[in-house]
Amino acid sequence: MMRILFLSRWFPHPVNNGARIRIFNLLQALHTKHEVTLVAFAEEDVPQASLAAMQAICGDVHVVPYHGFRPGSVRARLGFFSPTPRSVIDTFSAELLATVEQVAAVWRPELVIASEIDMLRYALAVKDAGRVLEELELAVPYDAYHHAPRGVTRLRKGLTWWKLERYLRRALPALDLVTVVSPREQTLVQRVCPELPVAIVPNGADLAALAQVAAMPQPGTLIYSGALSYYANYDAVYYFLAEIFPLILAQAPATRLLITGSTEGVALDQLPPTPNVHFTGYLESVWPAVAGSWVAVVPLRLGGGTRLKIIESLALGTPVVATTKGAEGLGLTADVEIAIADTPQHFAEAVLALLRNADRRRQFSERGRQAVQRYDWAAIGRNFNDVLAGVAARRPSQAPAAAQERA
Repeated sequence: MMRILFLSRWFPHPVNNGARIRIFNLLQALHTKHEVTLVAFAEEDVPQASLAAMQAICGDVHVVPYHGFRPGSVRARLGFFSPTPRSVIDTFSAELLATVEQVAAVWRPELVIASEIDMLRYALAVKDAGRVLEELELAVPYDAYHHAPRGVTRLRKGLTWWKLERYLRRALPALDLVTVVSPREQTLVQRVCPELPVAIVPNGADLAALAQVAAMPQPGTLIYSGALSYYANYDAVYYFLAEIFPLILAQAPATRLLITGSTEGVALDQLPPTPNVHFTGYLESVWPAVAGSWVAVVPLRLGGGTRLKIIESLALGTPVVATTKGAEGLGLTADVEIAIADTPQHFAEAVLALLRNADRRRQFSERGRQAVQRYDWAAIGRNFNDVLAGVAARRPSQAPAAAQERA
């Protein structure tokens, strides 16, 4: 058993987005083996019920208000002249740093875990403990630079990547481990810091809970799950409505599309006007809507990591049609466990083939369910604890002191 200080960019409850799902499930896994203290940012007031839910799996919970990146702020503007990424400079919280230092001084953790890159600089302030950066994602900024058109845009994206890479080259050697969600992310991190151990801890799903979901199938219904406030989701929906859905409606005019997730502050009026589209708004649970749809569409062109929406859809038995980008990192077999299509015409054809053929839907459903068995959070959590045990084993000098304190 270790004393683990977990630093989170997101307050993990309610468990209503991809980041929170991952953090909550990993904290649950840590709770089975270790003593955990949570220090987390929160973008708004934390309800008492959410605080109680986290106190049930973390012995001590500290919450600090989060202020997001403001490109026009004085600190962000001054960041143009710094080799450190502007977002790191502008979002720095002296309050969170003081909280981390105070908790560490009193509690003396044996391991500190920084969840996402935003928490890295705070983990570095903890002395005499192992350090892990959990879920480092580099594919998004890397691709933004390398795929940018020539000119000012490429120059700006290149500067962003150069700053990030330089920042990580300086910071990562002070860590004991970095975890990532996919082999591609592992490769990118190893390019930046070749000597640092990098472990793959994929995203997952609660397969036992998903197996209990029952829903009445709605013929001809497609679903896209994901808040449009996230830029990659908005782009995916725009692309689907502008270039793919019209092709589907031309062949199957009764087809319906459900788009789940909060639309607060989203410019829906700028999306292509398309019939048969229903925005559900925020749902307490998206699972019944996914289980009741014939096909889940994931036409993502941007973003990184691995897609919880695909894992959950397949676990619910709903066939998925995705772009290569959307299915990135999941290791699924195209045209067997998932349909992959990267042009509007091919995407529409893949969807129509599933809508028209019940046997094809059944085959994809069965194969998809089987394929995602390896993404069960229970198994991922056990592996995560094993990975952390390896970190502890590589730090033998810390073991005697920790054992003596507990004696």
